[in-house]
Amino acid sequence: MNDIARPLIARLENRQARIGVIGLGYVGLPLALRFAEVGFRVTGFDTDPDKPRKLAAGESYINYIPNETIAAALARGLTATTDYAATGDCDALLICVPTPLDRHREPDLSYVLDTARALLPHLRRGRLVCLESTTYPGTTEEELKPLLESGGLRAGEDFFLVYSPERADPGNPRYDTRNIPKLVGGVTPACRDVGIALYAQAVERVVPVSSPRVAELAKLLENIHRAVNIGLVNELKLLTDKMGLDIFEVIDAAATKPFGFVPYYPGPGLGGHCIPIDPYYLTWKAREYGVHTRFIELAGEINHAMPEFVVRKTAEALNARGKPLKGARLLILGIAYKKNVDDLRESPALELIERFQQLGAQVAYSDPHIPHIPPLRRGRIPLASVAPTPERLAATDAVIIATDHDAFDYAAVLAHAPLIVDSRGRYREPAGPVVRA
Repeated sequence: MNDIARPLIARLENRQARIGVIGLGYVGLPLALRFAEVGFRVTGFDTDPDKPRKLAAGESYINYIPNETIAAALARGLTATTDYAATGDCDALLICVPTPLDRHREPDLSYVLDTARALLPHLRRGRLVCLESTTYPGTTEEELKPLLESGGLRAGEDFFLVYSPERADPGNPRYDTRNIPKLVGGVTPACRDVGIALYAQAVERVVPVSSPRVAELAKLLENIHRAVNIGLVNELKLLTDKMGLDIFEVIDAAATKPFGFVPYYPGPGLGGHCIPIDPYYLTWKAREYGVHTRFIELAGEINHAMPEFVVRKTAEALNARGKPLKGARLLILGIAYKKNVDDLRESPALELIERFQQLGAQVAYSDPHIPHIPPLRRGRIPLASVAPTPERLAATDAVIIATDHDAFDYAAVLAHAPLIVDSRGRYREPAGPVVRA
């Protein structure tokens, strides 16, 4: 172990180090709270001034993180700012910024690289920089390392650079930052050792790997595994619809096998910060090696087409009742990308709203976790959530279950809605007004 690593590891192990978390969203905020919980001094950084302001006031902006948790972290010394000059006071800097796709569906590393440029003037010897954002294999060593070294310091000698992918599952009551195993890959063995020393203080199990590239690809594999299997059951949903079979009954029957099968369930499409995006990071990188990842791309095509299937099934169900889609009064139940969270990123429900509007339907939505839809895209009509009262349910032509939050009263929906288009399998024995989509 080099002489620069020893004092930093000691500061991490006795929890005297200051931790900086850059990006205070669904990944960064829980991470900052966890490090504060175990006794570290933590500074959070975000370019959105609203987040530090709310945190300073003890307010949570994520629905499953209570205000009391924020208050407890503040009492332990958590601070938040938009001023990146304060990164110079941090011993470890954890980068948790978005890695979206650009308009050509290729990796957009602008948030990561802009963050690195902001850190560069304040980077000092003996510090740790860790990238947590999901990305393609090679990003840490080919993009981040040269940029950070452009100031004259060398990774593994003067500062330490690791990749440790986030594995957050928003709203999951069983797994959180504390008990989700943490992969750590360093650009040198000393970098890896420093990364292990950091995360071992806050995470129950740290899993070292041989390089950042292994950790980067492992993270992509986790999400591609889900995307491909969801693509498979979504394709089977299209088939079972034609065959007159219930895909959910089929999956539940297969899941009784106690080995060799993991149940995945279909829906109206993929959403969130990972599953709809991450596979394209690997397909893009694979082209550098002359490999066409057809299997992954096919799953993406199937999943991307599912909102249109829901629209078609809604139109057919209305038509069977003598009502055209144009002018129909529709109520979308749930617009978050997954149940019981307030995260809109890449939600297929937004695609449904846009498509129904394009076809002339009158669309309202109800989501207890998302009171307003911001005007995220050109042409989208901003909407506010409405309460699914018996009167409103009865006055709609169709209720579309896009995200099956537990907060909804599904018995009341069944009792009052004239037509229910269920894309999530909430009604496992569809009958009466329920149509599977």
